[in-house]
Amino acid sequence: MFSKELLDKITKSKIVAGFSVQNLDDAVPIAKSLMEGGINVIELTLRTKNSLKAVEMIAKSVQDMVIGVGTILTTDQLFQVKNNGAHFGVSPGLNKRVLQYADEIDFSFAPGIATPSDLDCAIDMGYRFVKFFPAEGMGGVNYLKSISAPFNHLDVKYFPLGGINSNNMNEYLNIDNVIAIGGSWIVKDQLVLNKQWKEITKRALEVRNIINN
Repeated sequence: MFSKELLDKITKSKIVAGFSVQNLDDAVPIAKSLMEGGINVIELTLRTKNSLKAVEMIAKSVQDMVIGVGTILTTDQLFQVKNNGAHFGVSPGLNKRVLQYADEIDFSFAPGIATPSDLDCAIDMGYRFVKFFPAEGMGGVNYLKSISAPFNHLDVKYFPLGGINSNNMNEYLNIDNVIAIGGSWIVKDQLVLNKQWKEITKRALEVRNIINN
């Protein structure tokens, strides 16, 4: 359901930088800025008309970047992101058709879960790596610990995203079964609008420093 090689890379990174691309010309500079700051795993969300093309451009120009694509809601999107060079996909929720299709086309995928029932369904379908979303909105660290406890013996790994920042990120990373967190605060829209690539690199370096210390 999820490539061990990719899972190892995500585990090593501990941070997945999330962002959307409005202007195609910004896609590669964003990715390169993150790489320079020590972040080599991203989640590019499918929330703009240029998202799919942005995936393709980053895959061709920033080949060391591990490209995840978020907000995958349909099987068509799943097929397209794989063809455009994405390495893995995630979704905000748990759509059985999408999960089944990801398995059919052998594409690494992490479904979104927010409740014990979501988690139970994902596990029943063979998934052991899931996105916990929206993390802070659902109750944060204590809530995740509570809903994951009955399933701990199944070795499920979690990727929390939503409301996480530099102040609370280590609270999540200190949970044994959390292998990485989503960082949507690193690439701010205003920084991209102003082409402040060095500032994005600086923010990435700050996050990397927090993780390493």
